[in-house]
Amino acid sequence: MRSAKLYRYELPMDSGVILREQRLKVREGFIVELAQDGQLGRGEVAPLPGFSIESLDDVYSQLVEQLAQWQRGEELALDELYPSVAFGISMAQLELDNILPQEGCYQAAPLCSGDPDELLPKLNAMQGEKVAKIKVGLYEPIRDGMLVNLFLESIPDLSLRLDANRAWTAEKAQQFAKKIAPSLRQRIAFIEEPCQVPGDSFSFAINTGIAIAWDETLQHAIRKDAFALQDLNGAKAIIIKPTLIGSVERCIALMEKAKVLGIKAIISSSIESSLGLTQLARLAQWQLPEEVPGLDTVGLFAQQLEVAWPGCELPVASLADQALIWQC
Repeated sequence: MRSAKLYRYELPMDSGVILREQRLKVREGFIVELAQDGQLGRGEVAPLPGFSIESLDDVYSQLVEQLAQWQRGEELALDELYPSVAFGISMAQLELDNILPQEGCYQAAPLCSGDPDELLPKLNAMQGEKVAKIKVGLYEPIRDGMLVNLFLESIPDLSLRLDANRAWTAEKAQQFAKKIAPSLRQRIAFIEEPCQVPGDSFSFAINTGIAIAWDETLQHAIRKDAFALQDLNGAKAIIIKPTLIGSVERCIALMEKAKVLGIKAIISSSIESSLGLTQLARLAQWQLPEEVPGLDTVGLFAQQLEVAWPGCELPVASLADQALIWQC
């Protein structure tokens, strides 16, 4: 006997969260709950404002249709659904079938901004590679370059992941690179999408020796009918954000293809709730145990949902207290 429930949640955010120049005060989304033969599986469906192609309204109508089909035992065509819907339903099915392991990788790359001394305790607590993340592109590229150089000089065993979100022109990207000593550039694991134009990012990597990673470019490419990962030349890594890409199966196929091509794959969040975030940590441990995932976003919330992120002291809201908006 199959049954399904659909919850809608609203979680307050930290007051400083800004997405695409807009303040995100509340994170909204849906939790899918599948039940069969005494087993339960959950998945989060939360389009990210300013990044997802689908809206909450789009998601709701598609979810109701798909969950009704699932309850009747019909096969779902996940690749034809919105990415966030495909991801949430596939994750719930994985949990329901006891395929998703319980063990998770909760060692997220810490986000740093100003003082290297503040980063040291977090790095010392990490096992294996000492890796941290810096957001660049919010200020002048010269300032960003000086800051990155300072961190690399101050912490000799540090590896940095940088995220530019296509903030720079080719000229500004070069200004950034000039402030980083050539001897330190190899310790930049990668910089995500440094330039507004992907071709300029590719040229930046060649000219500076600083590795790049595809994020938005990967998402855009996947939406094309004839996508081939090998067409995305020049990147050392791809950033896999399942909410923006699609089903777990599609994400795993990308990881396997990247491995064949010698490209790192990093699982990263799209500001999911703690429920969805812990599932991403379990997916990361299962599929990419050698890579530190980019799951450092629980601190952007003022509240967790149902499942607490290990070590996080934010209050946890119960799923039962969220709005149950549909069931069958």
